Amino acid sequence: QVQLQESGPGLVKPSQTLSLICTVSGGSISTNMYYWSWIRHSPRKGLEWLGAIRGSGATSYNPFLKSRTSISRDLTKNQFTLQLNSVTPEDSAVYYCARGPEGFTDFWGQGTQVTVSN
Repeated sequence: QVQLQESGPGLVKPSQTLSLICTVSGGSISTNMYYWSWIRHSPRKGLEWLGAIRGSGATSYNPFLKSRTSISRDLTKNQFTLQLNSVTPEDSAVYYCARGPEGFTDFWGQGTQVTVSN
């Protein structure tokens, strides 16, 4: 059974960088057949896919957020990370990591609330 767990600060100041880590157990993130995604949910925008990293290391991003988003990984720790630059209060949301590409995810983390505020 694959399990995912998000971690990171719950409060980020405007204009700063939001950084989150997803730790995966029960499966390797280097397996080429799988994608590993970041997704967020807010009452205003609903569910929003941010991007993904494939087992090969290739990345893909939501075109509306691509200029501010970076996804990377640490194979030694079986973790992948999200960085979202120049955040505003509109980036406040519950952030999830999940296995699978956009629209085809199966296993999700429990989510972590991130608030952008002074």
